[in-house]
Amino acid sequence: MIDDIIKDARIRMGKSVEALKQELAKIRTGRAHTSLLDHITVEYYGTDVPLSQAAKVSVEDARTLAVTPWEKPMVQVIEKAIMNSDLGLNPATAGEVIRIPMPPLTEERRKDLVKVVRHETENGRVAIRNIRRDANHHLKELLKEKEISEDEDRRAEEGVQKLTDEFIAGMDQLLDQKEQELLEV
Repeated sequence: MIDDIIKDARIRMGKSVEALKQELAKIRTGRAHTSLLDHITVEYYGTDVPLSQAAKVSVEDARTLAVTPWEKPMVQVIEKAIMNSDLGLNPATAGEVIRIPMPPLTEERRKDLVKVVRHETENGRVAIRNIRRDANHHLKELLKEKEISEDEDRRAEEGVQKLTDEFIAGMDQLLDQKEQELLEV
């Protein structure tokens, strides 16, 4: 029972770290990267699909992304979806290829992005602490129902705390990497 609770907490904490990685990937640095467009969806034959399923997204050079739609009529739809996204990018269409230049980041914008990254990381930490709270609550229920002893409860709570510390340290490492990436000129 205790092992199941800790295993469940580990899986949920891992998902929280993955969610943070995805959020940090959306926050752009000065370099072009295909993951910037991962969350953009376009209407394709009446259904909303990820951009990667309606077009080929590639890095043309360090500051330019190239999007090549699978079908010519999709050019305007994709261009509009990129313009309407929260990324603040201005695509330029040349025939069937949509080029997206990455504007250079100003120092002020870099500092704003660092604040956003710290906020996202803090949200991740809160999620992990909530998972720890849930796991400890389940352990207390087992103790109350006398299915485990107080010693087992204490050891299990220490295990959950070690797990929490491990995952929060991983998030802090992701934060440091992203901050360095953003502040790099």
